[in-house]
Amino acid sequence: MNRAPLTAVTSHQIETFARDGVVLLPNMFDSGWIEHLREGLATNCKNPTARARVWDRDERGRTVFYDSQAWQQVEEYGNFVFESPAAEIAAALLGASKINFYFDAVFVRSPGTQFETPWHQDEPYWSVEGFNTCSIWMPLVPVKAENALCFVPRSHLETKVLKQYNFGDLNPDSQVAVDSVDFDDAAEEAFPDIDGDRKKWGVVSWNMQPGDCVAFNSRTMHGGSGKLPPDQGLEVFTTKWLGDDVKVNFRPYGMDPDHTTVMTAAGLVPGDRPEGDLYPRIWTASAN
Repeated sequence: MNRAPLTAVTSHQIETFARDGVVLLPNMFDSGWIEHLREGLATNCKNPTARARVWDRDERGRTVFYDSQAWQQVEEYGNFVFESPAAEIAAALLGASKINFYFDAVFVRSPGTQFETPWHQDEPYWSVEGFNTCSIWMPLVPVKAENALCFVPRSHLETKVLKQYNFGDLNPDSQVAVDSVDFDDAAEEAFPDIDGDRKKWGVVSWNMQPGDCVAFNSRTMHGGSGKLPPDQGLEVFTTKWLGDDVKVNFRPYGMDPDHTTVMTAAGLVPGDRPEGDLYPRIWTASAN
């Protein structure tokens, strides 16, 4: 399995990421990494973490499975964090001097699932704040543009606090201690109705093969993935990477995933750089 991307990140892709807050990166990861992650995913689904839950279960029994922060429990995920090209890709796009790993998340949709991901931004939910972030969204099976995650280019430049969706409501099994947010008092504006006029918002998505990925700024509006054909499921592995300006921030309206407890136990306080065993520094400019 390659430690470097199969295809070098180009200056055009770096410019696109900076301008649009999202870029398609074809052919970045070799087949060895895809198979390794799929092995890890099989293990993860059989032995989910305490954060795992079903996001949706319809009348036909079709589900959307979600788990997060499993990299210390699933060996294959940990190998990917430390040894894959992902940190190098994030560093190239961000022009960063250092890259720390934040967390992983997996999404498994059974064939024919019709649930669509609500539109949102990521960073407002997080226990950190900063503009210099990169999420890498990787399908482990082929996916068509109409079923893949969708994005609003240049929406990462939005500075207002928008009323974000509470993903804690996606809990048909009524699990306890699920992270929740409540933006009612913090939001300056309602979240826009992007599905009401996708052309107006310039929504983009792409046909993708295993080995491709989409990198996006954590403030980029995204959602809309779903409505799969009856014979098609979807397996996605995502990783979140932190660049130079990111600091710990505990948000009063809630966080999802909420890292307050583990950060506090590790001695981190608001304003600190996320570091240590939980948020390892994977890449530095001086070492490359």
